[in-house]
Amino acid sequence: MESTLVQPSAAIYMLLIKETMTVHCGFYSENGGFRVSDVDKEYMRSCGVVVATCAFGGGDDLHQPIGMTENSIRKVCYVAFWDEVTRVAQEEEGKKIGKDLMVGLWRIILVSNLPFSDQRLNGKIPKLISHRLFPMARYSIWVDSKSQFRRDPLGVLEAILWRSNSSLALSEHGARSSLYDEAKAIVKKHKATPEEVTVQLDQYRQDGIPDEKRFNGKKALAEASVIVRDHAPLTNLFMCLWFNEVVRFTSRDQLSFPYVLRRVNPAGVHLFPVCARKELVNTMGHRRKVKPLVKDARLASEE
Repeated sequence: MESTLVQPSAAIYMLLIKETMTVHCGFYSENGGFRVSDVDKEYMRSCGVVVATCAFGGGDDLHQPIGMTENSIRKVCYVAFWDEVTRVAQEEEGKKIGKDLMVGLWRIILVSNLPFSDQRLNGKIPKLISHRLFPMARYSIWVDSKSQFRRDPLGVLEAILWRSNSSLALSEHGARSSLYDEAKAIVKKHKATPEEVTVQLDQYRQDGIPDEKRFNGKKALAEASVIVRDHAPLTNLFMCLWFNEVVRFTSRDQLSFPYVLRRVNPAGVHLFPVCARKELVNTMGHRRKVKPLVKDARLASEE
């Protein structure tokens, strides 16, 4: 999982692409990072189709998925990544991990040595580079922890990916269309500092990203609480570049997605309408304030 963080923009990568090239996809930490047990690693290697979520810092409850068929329950891995803070918070709510390492339909993966002090950024690891965590998976569906997934995942793959001949799908943004308008909203809502947002936008303007509200006939801004994807090479590359942007600048992935989309412009990206997203999930909201990152010595010592 640990690899040196790269700083060049997505545009530079696309100029240098070769069939044999290597793109760094991950993070660097002197102490390693994002450690899971060998048992959990083996389980993740067994997954061919994954529905994944995560809650770090104890901020969100675990919402059980609904609407799936028995076939999907047998064939799909439902995986929730927790840190120790979330485990304690959820146990206080009566959601204790069983001997089978399950809470309801979710297989819980306990993570130690989270690499970033920003818990939102730690959450981008399973969200954006799930192909690094599930090396044998062909498909994955990401669901933010504030949401309850309420559809059959195999049916979602058919409706969202296969029928549209897509390899990556997420919904259009419900409120805005421009990354520059989104930047103003992020600063206004105190989700990032004005200084760090300015640095990111200055770079994007320098790279020629226009203040336009449409791209390829769709909104130029996405809402990324649900991501449906094929773990194909080009999609994996796109997600790696996206992850590098959120590490390089702010952790607000809605700002960096339009940049990577315009610079790479891969075939097979499907921005589905907001109404379709609302059919996929029930939005439950955040329940608690996320606790700051602390060193989890107990879990580290057990590995």
